[in-house]
Amino acid sequence: MNQSFADRSYSVFVHAVTVLAVCITLYPFIYVVSVSVSSVEAINNKLVMLLPVDFSLDGYKMVLQYPELWRAYYNTIWYTVVGTLCNIAATCLAAYPLSRKRFFLRRKLNFYIAFTMYFSGGLIPLYMIITELGLYNSRWAMILPVLVSTFNVMILRSAFENIPNEIFESATMDGAKDFTMLFRIAVPLAKPTLAVLTLYYAVAHWNDFFNALLYLGKQELQPLQIFLRRVLIMASPEIMQKMGGETAASALAVSTLQVRYVSVVVSIVPIVMVYPFIQKYFVRGITLGAVKG
Repeated sequence: MNQSFADRSYSVFVHAVTVLAVCITLYPFIYVVSVSVSSVEAINNKLVMLLPVDFSLDGYKMVLQYPELWRAYYNTIWYTVVGTLCNIAATCLAAYPLSRKRFFLRRKLNFYIAFTMYFSGGLIPLYMIITELGLYNSRWAMILPVLVSTFNVMILRSAFENIPNEIFESATMDGAKDFTMLFRIAVPLAKPTLAVLTLYYAVAHWNDFFNALLYLGKQELQPLQIFLRRVLIMASPEIMQKMGGETAASALAVSTLQVRYVSVVVSIVPIVMVYPFIQKYFVRGITLGAVKG
């Protein structure tokens, strides 16, 4: 098809803006990775602009042998896996009855759930509840306060509502109960949406540091993000001081900037590796249940 000059100009403009946005987005990430695998001399002389200079893994060797990193890694993986499973289970149990028109409390509960999206009790009452329940310095303090996201419940409720009601009526005639219809019908048919919500919850748990800052005083329970925050803010002196012996001498030769960037790369690798496997569900999962007209 022949396009007019205005259409071609618009297409060129859109592609140019897209390429520019991709470059602006990718440059910081590429720069961080490049600094993390460059030599100390190249970093100190500011020779690294985009690609690595004098490839070196000394920064990774130093950071990866720090025991607190692996303890923080274990904590974050535990919070992410257990928290995401609990989130998805609670979200399904909340969204399914809200999607059924025969549920007599449907309208009232929808109102109360939506109400919490705009109003909350505040940080101090929540902290008092956590401490009174004995969850302070407990792993469950990272899971129970964020067990259900109202926004995600609304998304999953819309996905369940778009399943033809005839399917549920047929299952009811065959003797199926609500839990059977939820786990044998609703959940399998809403897999794309559940995949997206799983990623939402997992990323939120992986990046969560504020709740850990409030509720986890014990260092052995703190997640990777608290470790990363300590490295970035404290300019990593505690890492270099705690190495001890010959490692301490070699640690002093590693650029502080490189230690920071190595810690950043190490902390994001798992979530970056998981994302491509779920990305294909994004468009279908988000648009499922959208308003049609």
